[in-house]
Amino acid sequence: MEAAAHGTTTISPQLAARAERGDLLTLGMEEEYLLVDAVEPRGVETVEAVLDEVPEELRPSVQHEYLRSQIEVASPPQLELAGLYAAMSRLRTGVADAAERAGSRLVAAGAGPAAGPNTRLVDNPRYHRMRERFGDLAPGQGLCGTHVHVSIPDPETGVRVLNHLRPWLPVLQAAAANSPLFGGHDTGYASWRSMMWERWPTVGPTPYLHSHEHYLTLLADLRASGAMLDDGMLYWYARLSANYPTVELRMGDVTPTLDDAILLAALARALVTTLLNEVRSGAEAPDVPHPLLMAAHWRAAKDGLEGLGLDMASREPRPAWRLLRQLVAYVRPELERYGDLELTTVLLDRLRSRGTGAARQRALLAKGTPVAGVVDWLARTTRGET
Repeated sequence: MEAAAHGTTTISPQLAARAERGDLLTLGMEEEYLLVDAVEPRGVETVEAVLDEVPEELRPSVQHEYLRSQIEVASPPQLELAGLYAAMSRLRTGVADAAERAGSRLVAAGAGPAAGPNTRLVDNPRYHRMRERFGDLAPGQGLCGTHVHVSIPDPETGVRVLNHLRPWLPVLQAAAANSPLFGGHDTGYASWRSMMWERWPTVGPTPYLHSHEHYLTLLADLRASGAMLDDGMLYWYARLSANYPTVELRMGDVTPTLDDAILLAALARALVTTLLNEVRSGAEAPDVPHPLLMAAHWRAAKDGLEGLGLDMASREPRPAWRLLRQLVAYVRPELERYGDLELTTVLLDRLRSRGTGAARQRALLAKGTPVAGVVDWLARTTRGET
């Protein structure tokens, strides 16, 4: 869900000047988490108590999400990947500690793994209007994603970058897959959150856009249709941020480890920068048919990185890991220019050896670990203990 702007995510003049001098793009991240009982694996409505326990210095970066069993954090903008890692580590640890003081646990999972009652909305007028209009499209204990913000020079350029991003987003979605369980059973999908999320009327691949004016016209038409209350309900997998001068990539589950989240952020910035160079050179984005994009995102949700993905050039299924390696090779020059290549390589190797969050949860199940044990593992992993 789109939430109110975080004060700490406003870029400072000093950071903007540094970015402009080096022709660098800033980077920020939002993560949504579940709150589960301290002992049982079910979601609990403790967000108010958790917020009360968050340290004062972190509070500007932490807020409600849609349901009372969810909470969200947002990093300040960064130029260095290490800075983003440090900022998100402080937020994960600080909010996890606050959750424990409030009698619950913080869990980074795309959807509620365990069975339990549906939790109630946060008492927010906008959320109540959403429920009134759209009904029960978010049952359970919440759907939790990762959103990566990468700065852009202006909205017109941003729209062109969105066009170039379209074929690349399914493989990033696959890398973030972390919701194979829902309601206490394996759904057969690496990202069940993706399938549930698509029920909202504005969720899906970004359409091919002809200009920023075209983008604004589509938003106005969607508001007039009733499919969204406001611009914050534009849930395309990539969009222009409603609050900041950024492109926002929002197709992925929240990942169990900070390593996986930072890898996603590094690849997102390198990809946006690479595509910005394509835009500046006058290259036209491929107008990939919308049904093919839908098929590629379905494949990413189904298999994650452990199966097949759709190669958007050949339009044939390929091993998803091969597609991710192709993306890394494509953006390698920008990873080097930002100084991110070494850390990205380490994080990519860790992901390869451990598997996605979905694969790791299923590995635990295969060893006989009950769903409650998987939730225990997720809680430890969220705060960096495994």
